[in-house]
Amino acid sequence: MSVKRLIVGVAVLMALAGCGQKGPLYLPDDEAATNRAEQEG
Repeated sequence: MSVKRLIVGVAVLMALAGCGQKGPLYLPDDEAATNRAEQEG
């Protein structure tokens, strides 16, 4: 297997893994985390 083919394969897998991942990338503040924990438990 050539290195170029391996790199292309990894790039395709990474692109597919990113499909469906949407929304803001942030850490919720402490209040939001507390509210969620209270609702779950």
